[in-house]
Amino acid sequence: MASRPDSARLDAAIDALSRPGRLTDAEARVAEMAPQLGVILARALEDGGWLEAHDQEVRRAVAASEPEERVRQARDLLADQTRMGMLVGVAVGWELARELDPGDPNPTEGA
Repeated sequence: MASRPDSARLDAAIDALSRPGRLTDAEARVAEMAPQLGVILARALEDGGWLEAHDQEVRRAVAASEPEERVRQARDLLADQTRMGMLVGVAVGWELARELDPGDPNPTEGA
């Protein structure tokens, strides 16, 4: 089992990713593969049961009697959707990196 990076190393990696222009090439590659990755993301969300729960929350939000409550619930739902998509997207990215370099037991090391 691969070891986890320590906090300082993780902070340094996040700082490196935060530099302007650092993600330009990655963004271009992802945009090129977006249709295939979108299918994988949707399947992962569905397999995890998130889409069913999401549909229930949409129905609850639109059924709220007060307009401000509908807006609040819709905002919360969009925030949750964004977070979940990001988390699953990261998991898909890690697994993709592992598939592309099966000899590397921890593709996120040194990121």
